[in-house]
Amino acid sequence: MTHFYIEKFDFNQPKEIEDAFKQLLDQPIQTLDQLKSWLKQQSDLDEALEEALSGHYIDFQCQSDSRKAKERFEHDQNVIEPMYKKYDFLLTNKLLDSPLVNQLNSDIYEQFIKRKKNAKNIFSLENVDLEVKEDALVTQYFEITGSITVIFEGEELTLSQLTPYYEDANRNKREKAVTLAAEAILLKEKDLQVIMDQLVKLRHQKAMNRNLSNYRDYMFKKYERFDYTAEDCKQLAESIRKYVKPLKEKLQKKHQQEIGVDTYKPWDRYAVPIGQSTLKPFKTSNELIEKTRTILNKLDPRFSHLLTSMNEKGMLDLNSRKGKSPGGFCSALPLSKLSFIFMNASKTHDDMITLIHEMGHCIHNDLMKDQPISDYREAPMESAELASMSMELLTMDQWNTFYEKKTELKRAMTMQLRGIIDFLPQGMVIDQFQHWMYENPKHSAQERNKQYQEIAKQLDSNYVDWSNYEKWQQTAWMRVLHIFEVPFYYIEYVIAQLGALQIYKQYRENPQQALERYKSALALGSSKSLPEVYEAAGIRFDFSETTIKELMTFLESELEVIDL
Repeated sequence: MTHFYIEKFDFNQPKEIEDAFKQLLDQPIQTLDQLKSWLKQQSDLDEALEEALSGHYIDFQCQSDSRKAKERFEHDQNVIEPMYKKYDFLLTNKLLDSPLVNQLNSDIYEQFIKRKKNAKNIFSLENVDLEVKEDALVTQYFEITGSITVIFEGEELTLSQLTPYYEDANRNKREKAVTLAAEAILLKEKDLQVIMDQLVKLRHQKAMNRNLSNYRDYMFKKYERFDYTAEDCKQLAESIRKYVKPLKEKLQKKHQQEIGVDTYKPWDRYAVPIGQSTLKPFKTSNELIEKTRTILNKLDPRFSHLLTSMNEKGMLDLNSRKGKSPGGFCSALPLSKLSFIFMNASKTHDDMITLIHEMGHCIHNDLMKDQPISDYREAPMESAELASMSMELLTMDQWNTFYEKKTELKRAMTMQLRGIIDFLPQGMVIDQFQHWMYENPKHSAQERNKQYQEIAKQLDSNYVDWSNYEKWQQTAWMRVLHIFEVPFYYIEYVIAQLGALQIYKQYRENPQQALERYKSALALGSSKSLPEVYEAAGIRFDFSETTIKELMTFLESELEVIDL
């Protein structure tokens, strides 16, 4: 096992941790100073536990086929986390029951107290037990998907390693690659459907335990979505259907002409034009790190120094391999004061974007580490993704570090902006699909697949010809790990992307001012509301039709400028 993280407690001795919680629970609080000291002690304990829990999670994701990593991770799920949740609830009650809480400076503690009250209202001891079962099911999902490999041209590849071939100019080659990936998922469909059936049942029961009508409403409270509603999400979906879907279909028609095919099939969506080859911005992970460091240094030397420190301390696991879980993430390590980046690079343009994206999260963690209250160093996902998605766009004018040829640079920039238009409808499909699943918890696996396809037809482009491959479209949701591991975590990408476009629009007009506003907003962490954080960035927390129409017009004009 790696040792990039700090372990202050021996998790095999849970009584040691429980004693630390009991000491806090029994500690008298008679003055305001004592209350602040008590909160600091709790914060220190939280950070010690979060560091080790994150470290064990990272170990398992990096080695999902390791028995030792799995056993330690499952010990955390079954023993440490339930204890943590129980005592966190008891400590929250102790705080809120104290008359001294009203003497805390509201300018500093308003968001903190609001979140604590929400946490008290959503907590249920019965749900702690259900969450142990829920975590075990998610672990099964990662074991299944992490073990999937295919044989492509005589070589055993993970699904992540297969993705570069989706872009191949040779249509037969990319058809074979896409087919292998889709059929590999179908081979696991029965197992994945059973996992999802059980997850839906468990999650619905969690909502019932808190007297809520569905799990969607439960998760809106759990995620502290104080600034928008489920109905706002549905309105956002409609706005994207109205203004983004037609633009996506227009660009796909143009792409079809560029690649010279009569019908636009699932394996054509990412193909490079005839006569061009797949963009290869780097050959090794070391080159990827070094070039990213160069780009970040031009934005702010603090950013590049952060990447250098993470690399030196073994906090980057970038390459895809058998036995490694799919996907990518950044995990904060509060004691180490650094972050860990996990991803599955296969030497593509998307890999370059992924590292820049995850560095946005790391930079965010770094900028808010001076927040005096540890809770404020955990940003809501709508601002966390604003940090990462904005970083993708803020670095665009430095991508010549990866692409020395002007033609390749233009292609990369075009891909980035087209990718946003491609993603927004997809993001709303994933979001609205989850709304439907948990609003209708008694649905069957067959109904689930059919509904996913129907929502995709409503909100996403209908330009792709899925004839004879409808099953691929119906089961595409199974590759979205968020649906299994972090349900309802997807609308944040859409909201943040709209915010990132606003930041990029500012950056095109005044780069230095936009960058300073970006850093100021991120430094707030969760000490302010989402609208206030967005306002500090100089943008609007607004996803109305007017805003989306305006941003799509901006994107089209930017694409035209690149084509000149």
